[in-house]
Amino acid sequence: MADALTRNVASVGALSRDGRGGGDRARREGRDDCGGGIEGVHRERRRGRGALSNVSGRFEHQTRLDSDDGWNGLATLERLTTQTRIEQAKSIISKNDSPDISFDQSVNPYRGCEHGCIYCYARPGHAFLGHSPGLDFETKLYAKANAAELLEEALAHPRYQPKTIALGAVTDPYQPIEKTYELSRRILEVMARTRHPVGIVTKSALVVRDIDILADLARDGLVRVALSVTTLDGRVARAMEPRAATPVRRLDAIRELSAADIPTTIMTAPIVPGLNDHEIEALLEAGGEAGAESASYVLLRLPLELKQLFREWLEEQFPDRANRVINLLQGMHGGVDYRSEFGLRQRGTGPFAELIAQRFRNAARRNGLNERRLTMRTDLFRPPVGADGQMSLL
Repeated sequence: MADALTRNVASVGALSRDGRGGGDRARREGRDDCGGGIEGVHRERRRGRGALSNVSGRFEHQTRLDSDDGWNGLATLERLTTQTRIEQAKSIISKNDSPDISFDQSVNPYRGCEHGCIYCYARPGHAFLGHSPGLDFETKLYAKANAAELLEEALAHPRYQPKTIALGAVTDPYQPIEKTYELSRRILEVMARTRHPVGIVTKSALVVRDIDILADLARDGLVRVALSVTTLDGRVARAMEPRAATPVRRLDAIRELSAADIPTTIMTAPIVPGLNDHEIEALLEAGGEAGAESASYVLLRLPLELKQLFREWLEEQFPDRANRVINLLQGMHGGVDYRSEFGLRQRGTGPFAELIAQRFRNAARRNGLNERRLTMRTDLFRPPVGADGQMSLL
């Protein structure tokens, strides 16, 4: 049997004269050729992953694709496995000036995310590392081993002013590799020692492991935990977020955190029009029953390579809804897939966007959510003290 070949091509469009890549034939042969001339990775190789393809990032000069010679040789390749590289980061606190979000600094202990959520807006960032925003984002991960130490150094700086730090604003701080590296827990230990406010966003039930630290912070008004629950439909969740906790486990996590008097938020993020927007009311009701105090949402965002990745996935998983989803989304972004302007990118505009916002507000009110605004304290902050009893002079 001839071996599977790997070829470099200068133009993705050269793969197919009609730009479709022969998708029907590919599926009959057990592989996936995705729309737009992009060949997908064989189904068995990517089982349990979110993305279908692994096309090179936008900064690469060549596009590298797996191609079969007709003997179905790609099926003999090994399944993709998760690889974690240890990174010694140079800095750890990231700043932002976006008016769309409630924090202006964040800490991200990991690059890439094994949860594999197909809609993740962080995917295009993997191109800066020379990786694909597709399957590489889910399988080639980086752990910042010195994250806690760098945070302590930053908090000890004489000019540091305490403001809420978001833990995991880019990739999930409680993704599966956190079980091994415990970087998020070590970061929380720094927050607890310095009495520094922290907000957490996650799709993982692993967050309840750290209830001891979170409850300590909560007693002084120093923490809020947001669980993102996008659907109550297990089939949809498995397809969209293949390695994240099930919706039931996430709601259980809200329940456990709330029982420990830790303020919790249910996030319906993202809302995908035509796919999960019909669940807004049910999601907020489930979150309220679990003990969440507040709720928020974000509309699906498709920057850069994510446009193609999401389309590939949608056409395979929900072909009957694909056109409607894209049409509704474009209707909220002025006829295009995505607009990056502040104030528009997370909410959209137009009648359907207004309807989603109204339904969300009404559902939140009915379920007693967002009745009070939590302002986390900064007056308790105490800079880290070194082993010699002196504050850092860095």
